[in-house]
Amino acid sequence: MNTLHSGIFIRIALPVLVSLLLMTGTGMKPADDAEKEYFAISKSIELLGDVYTKVSGNYVDSLDVAEFMYAGIDGMLDTLDPYTVFLDEDESLELGEITSGQYAGIGVRIADIAENIYIVSVFDETPASAAGLQVGDLIEKVDGRKVKGYDLDEVRDLIKGPAGTGIRLTVARYGEKGRKMVRMVRQEVRVNSIRFAGLYGSTGYLEMHSFGNRSADELGKAIRELRTTASIQNTPMKAVILDLRNNPGGLLDVAVDVTGLFVPKGSMVVSTKGRDPESLNVYRTTREPLLDRMPLVVLINRNSASASEIVAGAIQELDRGVVVGDRSFGKGLVQSVISLPYDCTLKMTTAKYYTPSGRLIQKPHNLIEQSREILPEEDTEKSEPVYYTRSRRKVYGGGGILPDIRIEAPDIGDYESALRRKGMLFRYANHYKASNEQLPSAGIDRNVMMQDFSRFLKEEGFSYRTESERLLEDMKNVLEAKTDTVATDIDTLIVSLEKQLEQLAVQQQSSETGTIAVALEEEVLRHYDENAARRSRIERDPVVKKARSLLEDSKAYRKILRP
Repeated sequence: MNTLHSGIFIRIALPVLVSLLLMTGTGMKPADDAEKEYFAISKSIELLGDVYTKVSGNYVDSLDVAEFMYAGIDGMLDTLDPYTVFLDEDESLELGEITSGQYAGIGVRIADIAENIYIVSVFDETPASAAGLQVGDLIEKVDGRKVKGYDLDEVRDLIKGPAGTGIRLTVARYGEKGRKMVRMVRQEVRVNSIRFAGLYGSTGYLEMHSFGNRSADELGKAIRELRTTASIQNTPMKAVILDLRNNPGGLLDVAVDVTGLFVPKGSMVVSTKGRDPESLNVYRTTREPLLDRMPLVVLINRNSASASEIVAGAIQELDRGVVVGDRSFGKGLVQSVISLPYDCTLKMTTAKYYTPSGRLIQKPHNLIEQSREILPEEDTEKSEPVYYTRSRRKVYGGGGILPDIRIEAPDIGDYESALRRKGMLFRYANHYKASNEQLPSAGIDRNVMMQDFSRFLKEEGFSYRTESERLLEDMKNVLEAKTDTVATDIDTLIVSLEKQLEQLAVQQQSSETGTIAVALEEEVLRHYDENAARRSRIERDPVVKKARSLLEDSKAYRKILRP
């Protein structure tokens, strides 16, 4: 049965791919060149089919012939770029959920914390919120099936299902005896791409985490609501921050529509160019802007990619606003989503996109080492060419969007990283909430909380070891394995190093006390009110603070855009 399935796949899927390559890749080639290329492709498919058939039928061990074919496709595409990929049926379904921002489920985000599956967010107006599920609930069973030992994707797949179907979750809540079984009916869940919107004085802040089908409309709605709130509070909104940090992007046309909320109708946002030098497509805004004059700052970081970079690059080059943060990811390749037989999908790079000035945002990527030359060699001599904005400001290529004001968010310290890896902040927040039904009216006393946190870490058996301590332990084990005894002078040196490293670890813990107290307070607050926690985080965010101070200084803001 598997052999028949895979044989059909070769006969149907690969010829479809050939047709697509001829239609999208060759452009207006001369007839002789097109015929030669078609012959080369046909010959290659015949060879691939013969190799696959002979290996599948005669290899010394039995094969999963479907997975063998998929592996071959993956290997072929790996020689191109990281974004040209083959998606099987399940992966194709997930891609649809990402682009639509909609799926059938119960409305929770889950995470693997300390080898357990916890609920880390509950969406409003969903079956989960109606059933009383909370941040911090430990999922033990899904429809009677124990999930201990399952990976995160497996549990996520168990929770998802067709709309209208029932589901039973057995959860444990910290500090409560027994288990709670919750019955729900799955429904279509729409995830708003605007994760948070709020007013900070006269500045509106909008955090956008994706570019799905409805993202432009959701952003427009959030802007109008902020304006209404500001009017009610008698504090007119005078500036806007659009936060695209950690936004991996999404749909190209949605990026154009999002940009259209801020720039005049008809503005060029991005252009794409495919394999044929003549295949230039220019994308312009088609809607009247909501905010075409209000001072604007766009935040990006190294995880802002694709559609995020289109928006940030256009806003920067049209001199519509100031870009603040860190250089973006550098993903400037356009993928076409092509349906294949058996509900599979080919996501194939068919073009590169360029900002209004002509900057290629794609950064050079390292391909896997290979003995055969698949793609022409890229010219990387001029790594940071200079381009110019509408008002002749210099901007630089070389991959990603380089902000007008570069400021990096502080890195998480080693001690805090160790705590997060073990889920200690999250687990303590569970403990805190179990002991306090409500937050103190006067707010959380950080000193008291940190003392309680120290006791909690001892009770949980958490011990912090630096990377240097682990390396020293490894070296000690190697020495002991080489001989039964270690020379006295080496043993003395190791003991001395251990003491010094222990002292350094204590110093490191002490130096991070302040930042950990802030992070712990935010995690505790999130267990009570996710929006309040997010607002608190934004108020302390150094990149947001820099953006707000710039927007409050109109002279400095204008100087950047009109130097």
